[in-house]
Amino acid sequence: MDADRRAVHAVVMDYFTGWFDGDPERMARALHDDLIKRGMSRDIAGAKLARRSTSSEMIRWTGEGSGKSERPTHLSIEIRVDDVYRNIANATVYSTVYVEYLQLVKTSDGWKIVSALRMRQEDAVT
Repeated sequence: MDADRRAVHAVVMDYFTGWFDGDPERMARALHDDLIKRGMSRDIAGAKLARRSTSSEMIRWTGEGSGKSERPTHLSIEIRVDDVYRNIANATVYSTVYVEYLQLVKTSDGWKIVSALRMRQEDAVT
């Protein structure tokens, strides 16, 4: 694994473990200020796009313990760095709770998550 792939992996791990550990500093390190995060959920009519979240909301919710309260006893996190091309990257994460597709950008402060699309495992269409 080259240096950029390792750095992307580390940022994604900060994002997930920051969320589930209730660590807003770790979450803030991982997110770009212009983050756009969306979620998919299922209702009786099928899949629908949930409202958009920002980096400041994610950091605040992390500090309030939103992720910590949903952390399963046996949390697994599998990170796949799908592609790195110069200053952009894609990663896919499979955790006990979520599947997320992440897009990252390399900034002067290092790699940052700029876009996220997530779905809870329990909402997955089978």
